[in-house]
Amino acid sequence: MEKVVVKKAKVGDDGIALDFEVGDEAVEIIKAKSFSLPCPLLVFSPTTEGSYPVLLFFHGFCLHPNCYKSLLLHISSHQYIVVAPQFSPMTSHSEVKKARKIAKWLSTNNLDSVLPQKVLPDLLKVGISGHGRGGKTAFALALAYGLGSKDGSSSSGLPPTKEKQPPLKFSALLGIDPVGARSSGFCSPNILKFIPYSFNLSVPIAVIGTGLSNQRAYGICPPGAPNGVNHSEFFNESKPPCYYFLAKDYGHADILDDINRMTTLMGIMMKSGKGSKDTLRRTIGGLFVAFLKAYLEGQQDDLINIVESPDIRAPIKLDPVISIEE
Repeated sequence: MEKVVVKKAKVGDDGIALDFEVGDEAVEIIKAKSFSLPCPLLVFSPTTEGSYPVLLFFHGFCLHPNCYKSLLLHISSHQYIVVAPQFSPMTSHSEVKKARKIAKWLSTNNLDSVLPQKVLPDLLKVGISGHGRGGKTAFALALAYGLGSKDGSSSSGLPPTKEKQPPLKFSALLGIDPVGARSSGFCSPNILKFIPYSFNLSVPIAVIGTGLSNQRAYGICPPGAPNGVNHSEFFNESKPPCYYFLAKDYGHADILDDINRMTTLMGIMMKSGKGSKDTLRRTIGGLFVAFLKAYLEGQQDDLINIVESPDIRAPIKLDPVISIEE
């Protein structure tokens, strides 16, 4: 176990800066393994006695939850329990099925034994999220894929019945530069329909994209999030209430902590922005916190203020910012 005490947040005159700075909650990082789990978990937990909302976070292609340590610490320091599975670094065929098993594991109160003493998960307030391929996994799980058919989807193609719903009720869905595919195969299941508002979801959605993710590095390396299957299409297929934030001056891998050869390699092979990566991570962390506060805890003010005045409220340029309520 690792305990991290983050610095107390700086409070702006209007209080909004609280979301974009680390919170004042001490966070414990816990590695969890169990025969009943399909893969290990990295859990970020508040340490103060109480019951806290839960966020599932799925990592991107060839990555590890530790690559997002700064981001996940930021979110957890605002009093959220973050559960980040470690999937196989390459294949995505079984990823959604494993995600569903983890959701079922959470739904039967197994997380209680992993958390610090007197810290409990509030399973009536659960969000789901991910980056890149992990963003697609989050959408796929919310859409009730991972039920055992060949492509991991529900077999009928119809809206999921009650027994086919995910084991947990998700009250918020967030994707950071989610990446899908135009056809089934290596990136199955293929959840994109290329039809506006086609996702059969009523859960509030936030899509956070990066403006350079569709560009080639050095004119040669393939983009991290190609046009047609990236953040824009995921937002296009989302039903209200849904939100879109574009960090236009940053790239797909800029969110990652530079902790190993893989994150360094991705930083080289993918188009990167010139701005501070730490500021990008703080911005995305703040957007997560504001969105979770709005839809898990009913505190809408911060999210509304960010959407209405992103140039004033956010640490980096977000353009465009779109919200569709109905």
